[in-house]
Amino acid sequence: MTDLTCDVAIIGAGTAGLAAERSARKNGATTLLIDPEFIGTTCATVGCMPSKLLIAAAHRAHDARGTDTFGVHTGEVTVNGPEVMTRLRRLRDDFAGATRDSIMDLPDEIRIQSRAHFTGPTTLELEDGRSVSAKAVIIATGSSPMVPPPYRDLGDRLLTNDTLFELPDLPRRLAVIGGGIIGMELAQAMARLGVKVTLFDQSDSLGGTRDEDIHDALYDALSHEMTLRLGTDPQPTALEVGLRIDWEGGSEEFDKVLVATGRPPNIKGLGLDATGLDLDDKGMPQVCPATLQCGDLPIFMVGDADADRPLLHEASDEGAIAGRNAVSFPAPVPGTRKVPLAVTFTDPPLVTVGQPADEGAVTGTADYTDQGRAKVEDRATGLARLHADREGRLIGADLFCPGADHMAHLLALAITQGMTAGDMLDLPIYHPTLEEGLKTALREICGAIPLQHPGDRDCGSPSGA
Repeated sequence: MTDLTCDVAIIGAGTAGLAAERSARKNGATTLLIDPEFIGTTCATVGCMPSKLLIAAAHRAHDARGTDTFGVHTGEVTVNGPEVMTRLRRLRDDFAGATRDSIMDLPDEIRIQSRAHFTGPTTLELEDGRSVSAKAVIIATGSSPMVPPPYRDLGDRLLTNDTLFELPDLPRRLAVIGGGIIGMELAQAMARLGVKVTLFDQSDSLGGTRDEDIHDALYDALSHEMTLRLGTDPQPTALEVGLRIDWEGGSEEFDKVLVATGRPPNIKGLGLDATGLDLDDKGMPQVCPATLQCGDLPIFMVGDADADRPLLHEASDEGAIAGRNAVSFPAPVPGTRKVPLAVTFTDPPLVTVGQPADEGAVTGTADYTDQGRAKVEDRATGLARLHADREGRLIGADLFCPGADHMAHLLALAITQGMTAGDMLDLPIYHPTLEEGLKTALREICGAIPLQHPGDRDCGSPSGA
């Protein structure tokens, strides 16, 4: 066996690891990409794509049940669970296969299929006993579902987002533990596909919402589709068939339980204690968000592994920044980070953009329960809250309304460009559209700031905007 050397070793071949390898190689480094399976990214295999396939089926079922409002009568809507799951896996496998194909396009000598652990700051040991000596190492090991102890002995009654998509059929009764992004998305999808869903969370709030009014609208919408039990401490008990969940003041039986209590970084077995880095009580190093460097060593941590912004577009950015900085060590260059943007694909979508409203912010509100295009489509739900500084420049937004996942990109662009509320009102906004509803919030901001007026060409809303 021959020991290996390179300029930059990357542990993990997910979105962040692949971006890091490309960036390092583009900047002239020799690289090794180390992964135990090379099965594809979390997004393609167990994350973004399969969950959106389930959500897409749920949307179709929900829309079909609502056609009577438009005078379109389709009769009873039935959901064939095996067909839903078969289509999901078929298209999921296509997405994952395309990712694997791109990995296999890398030169053979770059791909090392193995687990690796640190034996020093820049040395690794592989499963077959070979060592890797690098000038810098990038950790891109991703994350895995966290299953609390009470749920670990439930056998096939237990689901996570790593196993849910392998179900041959939909369960009749599903408990969802955790009201974060994954829990809310999958709970609503299952409910719309005809599953009886109860969502539990120890917190009194859902989804990490930053705005109380947004949370109230979210809670109201979800409570019409499933049972919400917040502020509880659910405890599972395996039954001969299915399981029982007990909580303060009640109990209920289910066929399956989906545990969606977070995805901590995959650092077990990495041997980070051999690097000389200062580690916290969870075994994590301090990671600079601008350079992705760990401490002052030539070690970088990116993507879900650093748990800072566990989103695909952020993982790709972090990989690119870390790959460049691994090559330039010991002179890393801070990367320019994008405006924070997060979308939860509930219906309507829950979105945060930029900064939350601070004490000095000016906030404008747009009510989508009475917005023209939303009413036309029978989707009149929720609201949008836009935040600006005292000079009228947009700094952030919180939305729970139809079209929020698309409007979020418009708002992120406006924040990036330093646009004021008046500048946005000067943009062409077509009638009737969902985007048109934002005008109410923009005008409210303009009215609250001295010398900040609506755009010169904003002549008021058409009827029902």
